[in-house]
Amino acid sequence: MIVVVMDAQGGGVGRMLVEQMKKRLPEQKLIAVGTNSAATAAMLRAGADQGATGENAVRVNAARADLIIAPIGLALCDAMLGEVTGGMALAVGGSPGHKILVPVSRCGVTIAGTPAMTLAEAVSQAVEQAVLFVNNNGIV
Repeated sequence: MIVVVMDAQGGGVGRMLVEQMKKRLPEQKLIAVGTNSAATAAMLRAGADQGATGENAVRVNAARADLIIAPIGLALCDAMLGEVTGGMALAVGGSPGHKILVPVSRCGVTIAGTPAMTLAEAVSQAVEQAVLFVNNNGIV
């Protein structure tokens, strides 16, 4: 299964996702894709197996992914202080892979029905859903 973790800016959310995924699924290969080199580097330091950076990397890996785990901003044009291009958002949103998006209020989006939680709680819930997805061979 191809699991891609994406992030932008400093890569803090992606780093947390990679760390927790590696603890829960140590044998699962993780591809880190950052909108910039700092985000990619943070995810690689956290234990991602491979990394790539930039719009083309987002497009290529989104198209190949069975599962994408990322902050919600990766699916929103101009999010993350403008780092997410229209092409990136289109690639993530249009990916045939399953997407688990972490609700991050800094992206200027509120998801109705989502309880207020800390970033750590949101990441933990995302990882739990990803573990279930991987363990069930993509069956949600």
